[in-house]
Amino acid sequence: QVQLVESGGGLVAPGGSLRLSCAASGRIFSIDDMDWYRQAPGKQREWVATITRGGTTNYVDSVKGRFTISRDNAKNTMYLQMNSLKPEDTAVYYCKAVEQYLPFWGPGTQVTVSS
Repeated sequence: QVQLVESGGGLVAPGGSLRLSCAASGRIFSIDDMDWYRQAPGKQREWVATITRGGTTNYVDSVKGRFTISRDNAKNTMYLQMNSLKPEDTAVYYCKAVEQYLPFWGPGTQVTVSS
């Protein structure tokens, strides 16, 4: 069983930056893909970015050029550097990890972009 915990969320003004972290713990053999998702109030959960174990990345169009996903395999930790934040980025951000073909989710961290 893998446990995930997100951190780094908070309140930031438009144009500001935040760095989210997702730390994995528990019985870990080898985490494969890791993802960030987000869910805004009244909306469905939306995929944001993916990073493979080898470091290949992919992003939803709305965050390309502003967000950067990265990971440290030795620490079983993933990051999301978010720059030039917009009010529409306001959401609960969730991390997801796939380990031995099973998906695991964190409880989420709130990001609010507001002046």
